[in-house]
Amino acid sequence: MVKGSKRKVPINNSSTLLLFYSSTFLPLPPSSLCSLWLISSLAVKSRPKRLALIDLDLPPAKLPKRVIKLLDDADLRIERFVHDHRDSPIAAFVPCDFVLVYQALAQITDLNLAAGHRFVEWGSGVGVATCLAAMQGFDAIGVEIEPDLVEVSTALAADHDVEAEFVAGSFIPEGGEELVDEQRDINWLRTDEHSAYELIDLEPDDFDLVFSYPWPGEEEMVYKLFAEYAAVGALLLTYHGQDGVLLRRKVR
Repeated sequence: MVKGSKRKVPINNSSTLLLFYSSTFLPLPPSSLCSLWLISSLAVKSRPKRLALIDLDLPPAKLPKRVIKLLDDADLRIERFVHDHRDSPIAAFVPCDFVLVYQALAQITDLNLAAGHRFVEWGSGVGVATCLAAMQGFDAIGVEIEPDLVEVSTALAADHDVEAEFVAGSFIPEGGEELVDEQRDINWLRTDEHSAYELIDLEPDDFDLVFSYPWPGEEEMVYKLFAEYAAVGALLLTYHGQDGVLLRRKVR
């Protein structure tokens, strides 16, 4: 968005950027056109080029009773957790639309979109999405930086007989710190804790499906981490609030 303007300026390619400027500010000298082309080219190069968007059509689905029971219980535990931590709230702890996540996981399973059955959630919170993945047959692991949330997650899974694992640590792979340098002060992106991958004896490229809920402004960082460290063929499912969920596959 251009400051002071209500017009959105997509810069996904140089022709779009030049068209906007040429239609708004003509005439432009050749040197300005070259500068605009360079800016647009840099923007294109900065975006991950190895992620292919997969169209997800999510028709309303009837939730199994077991899932409904889990979600109802999770809502109560989240309310209790927020109340208990009202004097020292955990930053960036905001649950997502778990029904929508379940529908997406169900479609991924029904269509056999994942190359295998290993699932990891980056920033698992109270562990609901990880539990839902386990219910869909995935070997599911939730990675969470806050030990208190890991405790809640572990109890939730155990009380509902869900075979899911939760670990307290950072989901940022070794060497990935440089990709989150500008946002490392954000709680769930901290790298001051030990690596979760050492605790589970797995690497990022061992997982077939990654789920993440990035806040606005954090999406590119998540895409870059996934593009850099995930295996070719792996899936990235992300939740984006009112924009719903998006599914991408890493390609060569």
